[in-house]
Amino acid sequence: MLLDRDRAHFLLLNVGHFLDHFFTLIFATVAALALSREWELGYAEIIRYATAGFFAFGLFALPAGWAADRWNRDGMMVVFFAGIGLASVACGFATTPVQMGAGLFVIGAFGAIYHPVGLAIITARWKNTGMRIAVNGVWGNLGVASAALVTGYFIDHGGWRSAFILPGVFSIALAAVYARLRSGDIRARKVGAAAPRTVEPPLSAEHKALLMRVSAIVFFTAAISSIVFQATTFALPKIFDERLQSFATGVARWWQNTNATGTADVATMVGFFAFLVFAIASLAQLVAGKLLDRFSARAIFMGAAAIQVVFFAAMPGLHDAAALAVAFGFMLGAFGQVPINDYMIGKMASGQFRARIYGARYVVTFTVLALTLPFVSLVYERWGFDTLFGILAASATLIFAAVACLPRSLSAPSPVSAVVKDAHA
Repeated sequence: MLLDRDRAHFLLLNVGHFLDHFFTLIFATVAALALSREWELGYAEIIRYATAGFFAFGLFALPAGWAADRWNRDGMMVVFFAGIGLASVACGFATTPVQMGAGLFVIGAFGAIYHPVGLAIITARWKNTGMRIAVNGVWGNLGVASAALVTGYFIDHGGWRSAFILPGVFSIALAAVYARLRSGDIRARKVGAAAPRTVEPPLSAEHKALLMRVSAIVFFTAAISSIVFQATTFALPKIFDERLQSFATGVARWWQNTNATGTADVATMVGFFAFLVFAIASLAQLVAGKLLDRFSARAIFMGAAAIQVVFFAAMPGLHDAAALAVAFGFMLGAFGQVPINDYMIGKMASGQFRARIYGARYVVTFTVLALTLPFVSLVYERWGFDTLFGILAASATLIFAAVACLPRSLSAPSPVSAVVKDAHA
């Protein structure tokens, strides 16, 4: 029974990661396939209203981590499920771009809870950290993928409002399920209060310099990776809408001719292709997670960056099947590197402050994510997606160069066996 509850807990954390990315990207597909037409706004103009939401996604990560460390991590997860669900329902009733922007801001504020809190729970509770983070990351990427697929389906069959409202109701229901599953832990303890704190030995000047170097590389690559990840995941539905139209139309017609019981509209097919790319590419995280538990993070990171350089450089000018194939390539690299920074932080950070350190990492990550949206809008409006691919290839080159500066292996001093009580924990 205890094992079943443990599995259920990990499953709910994974579903939470799925929903976190799902909710933040519903608007990406809605803007590309519905709102730009319904509200008579250009794509470049309308996506700017999502910027505040991604700022909130980064801005609130640090206070969310602090609250989780000082109060209760499981309690914060209940707040996450309920809050993001209610905010999504509110977006479904928006009638103006300003109202939509406000709703997306609230989605971002509650969405900020997941990464510092969920990852802190996973790295503290279970062994095989690399693989656990990778599995959790795959769920998050499936949320990215499903946002395009599910939203495209709703646009064709129920309207864009239902794409916000129905998942929101589902998330609110999960808040009740999580609260019931973890009720004992939520009531019984404050995170950090029950466990004594380990006293770590003083670090040598050499080791301090090493940690500073690794930390700088982690935060730098996290920032640049955020540009790549946001630009690709947010813009891919629009890229496919422009570059796969004839391919999607042909597949939709083939489906209708061979399947008398179903239909396949172009918007659904575009969403399906985005889902296919995201879902298959997300499996690269499982490979990366398995390798992280066995080999050097430096070599794995450099390999993922090199893949991105090659495929981003190959993308300009491509359409239809060729564009779809190359998109698979650069998303494999982008998703493959996702668990690496979180793995290194999990190994380096003190357990008592792990949620706050993850929070600081995601402040950097999601602030850059927010800034990437107006940047993508500007590049698309003035030069088009081919220029964006060139910029992303250059960004991946910077990541490769920075990761090359990591040491081949990381080691940390062993903690002293003594413990101290912290009355203020």
